[in-house]
Amino acid sequence: MKKIFALLITFLSFTTSFSQNKFGNPEVDPVQIQKTYEQWSVYNKGIMLSRDFTALDAESKEISKEVFLDQLANGNFIPVRLKSEANVYVYKLFKIQPKTDTSIKATINQIGFDAFKNYKMEGTAFPQFSFKDLDGNLVTNESMKGKIIVIKCWYIHCTPCIREFPQVNKLVEEYKDRKDIVFMSLAEDSAEQLKTFLARKPLSYSVIPDMKEYMNNALQLNSFPTHFILNKEGMITKVLPNFESLEVALSKESKL
Repeated sequence: MKKIFALLITFLSFTTSFSQNKFGNPEVDPVQIQKTYEQWSVYNKGIMLSRDFTALDAESKEISKEVFLDQLANGNFIPVRLKSEANVYVYKLFKIQPKTDTSIKATINQIGFDAFKNYKMEGTAFPQFSFKDLDGNLVTNESMKGKIIVIKCWYIHCTPCIREFPQVNKLVEEYKDRKDIVFMSLAEDSAEQLKTFLARKPLSYSVIPDMKEYMNNALQLNSFPTHFILNKEGMITKVLPNFESLEVALSKESKL
C-alpha cells in the first residue's frame, strides 16, 4: 500500500512539474524586472497582448484570454512571456512583489483594461458609419461590404501614431494588388489641419477628418494609435495597439 501511495505522489509531482514546464521558462526574471520602473518599462514595450496567445495563471494552468486580461486589469499581476518559438506566444501571470513601485501596478492595470476592452470588441459589428474622406469620397458600412477594412485611429499630435507612418505606408504598398483590402484612417483633426500636416508627413491611407466625437462615443477609444481589422462581413476581427501586431493580424486575415 505504501508503495502505491509513493508512486501516486511521484506521478502527481511529475504531472504538476510537466504542466508548469511544458511551455518553457520565463524569458526574463519576473522578480528582477520589478526592481525599478525603468526596468519594467523596457520589458513592457515588447508585450503583445493583442496577439493570439496561450494564457497561463500564476499556477501555470491554462485559462482563457478573457480571464487573463481581466486579472491584469483588476488583479495584482504582471504578464511575462515564456520561452518559445518566435511566432508562438505564451504569457503567464506572476504576482507583483510587495515592494514593487506602485507605478508598475498602475501601468499594468491600465494595459490590462485597454487590452480587455479591445478583446471584447472582437467578434462584434463595427458601429454604423457614413464618412467622407479628404478627397470627398463617401464610405459607409454598405459600400465596404465584401472587403477587408484596415482602420487606423490617430491624431496629429500623437507621437506614436506618426512614428509608425513609414511602416503602415509600406503595408499599403505590400497589399496594393489586393482590391479587396481597404486602408482608411480616422483622425481627430479638421480637414484644414490634416491637409497641412499630411503635406509634410504623407499617409497612404484614405484620411477621414473630424472623427473625435465618433472615436470617443461610438468606439470609446482612450488609447492611440488603435488599429481595427474588419472582415468582409463588417465584423471586427482584431483591435490592435501598434503596427507590429497589425502586420501579423492582417497577414492572417488576408489568407482567410
